[in-house]
Amino acid sequence: MLTYVIPLCMAVIGIAAILNVVRLVQGPDMPDRVLALDTLYINALALIVLFGIWLASDLFFEAALLIAVMGFVSTVAVSKHLLHGEIID
Repeated sequence: MLTYVIPLCMAVIGIAAILNVVRLVQGPDMPDRVLALDTLYINALALIVLFGIWLASDLFFEAALLIAVMGFVSTVAVSKHLLHGEIID
């Protein structure tokens, strides 16, 4: 059953990622673009995890953890830059 469900889920999440890129490009203001970028890395994370499950490889889960940490730090840094104008106090 997973041979049918995982590619379907990857296709749906891929469509969601494409829609996030559209919002990232045409977002009306900067907070919308930051939110789209945050959602885009979460969708990429889900795609990597699904691909790791499909191939039964542990390497993809480690890559997903690294992307999650980098995405969180970058979102915090961009948000802090938008609020205060500087990243390091």
